[in-house]
Amino acid sequence: MKAVQYRSVGAAPEVVTVPRPEPAPGQVLLKVTAAGVCHSDIAVMSWSAQELTFPLPLTLGHEGAGTVAALGEGVTGFEVGDSVAVYGPWGCGACAMCAQGKENYCTRAADLGIRPPGLGAPGAIAEYMIVDDARHLVPLDGLDPVTAVPLTDAGLTPYHAIKTSLPKLTPGSTAVVIGTGGLGHVAIQLLRALTPARVIALDVTDGKLRLAHQVGAHETVLSDEHAAAKVRELTGGLGAQAVFDFVGAQPTVATATACAAVEADVTIVGIGGGTASVGFGSTPYDAAVRAPYWGSRAELIEVLDLARSGAIDVHVETYALDDAPKAYEHLHDGRINGRAVILPNG
Repeated sequence: MKAVQYRSVGAAPEVVTVPRPEPAPGQVLLKVTAAGVCHSDIAVMSWSAQELTFPLPLTLGHEGAGTVAALGEGVTGFEVGDSVAVYGPWGCGACAMCAQGKENYCTRAADLGIRPPGLGAPGAIAEYMIVDDARHLVPLDGLDPVTAVPLTDAGLTPYHAIKTSLPKLTPGSTAVVIGTGGLGHVAIQLLRALTPARVIALDVTDGKLRLAHQVGAHETVLSDEHAAAKVRELTGGLGAQAVFDFVGAQPTVATATACAAVEADVTIVGIGGGTASVGFGSTPYDAAVRAPYWGSRAELIEVLDLARSGAIDVHVETYALDDAPKAYEHLHDGRINGRAVILPNG
């Protein structure tokens, strides 16, 4: 079968031919319908050999959807032909966090060598993939896999980030979204669907700001050294009750904390390497800064339910499997409007 792999440190991803896997007991084989392309993949491919914590080559893709092609011994609850999405942050299934469905915060995954597909385990940008356990599958129930597959990360991650801040996003409040690409443009829709807050979107290009406006942002602001002052002007000097940074670079993190109101939540979701300066006089009184990771299995079900209701819709650009390396180039260059989705089987 064909797969897209990161094969050596510093190299570009390649389309290769590898053996089709067979499911072991407890596993599920999926014929991949759609697979998402993410900035996290680019981050992994920028690591040095010392920073990599798993062996290469690696089949990329941590957003996956497909149809069940074969069931390993002992698997129940699914049948061949079922259309499903893959919950990506795999855990041990037994620790206190996993027992709550919070496998994104599994306390034993690192020690046991359990890694997400595409981020250590073989991923979804292939004609077939192995899912380690049936509990990591969620039925699509009529959703289009092409537009639904980004929801497994680009939907789940902002949903998890926003959910914690819902008590602060009351009538009259303001939420700021920094970075309106793959995750950010979904975050805007989630904020509009779940809260009465005014949404201010920040990005560096007019195209991304147009998309932000199209999906529901009330205001758009160019993300530069004047952005925080503009947000304060728009909020009467108070700042925003919740700020979500989907870039996470040092300049955007600084902007995020500068936009915050007293008792605000500042949530750094992006993995751009920036760090926030937190302390008396550095951040507004009682502001909280957090850096969440992905989301729970229950939250993925909720995100898919929101999509089924029509509350959120991901803007996607599709590519054939052979064009996946080009999709990564376009993502790296900032030329993807929304989310890139690979169609491994046409």
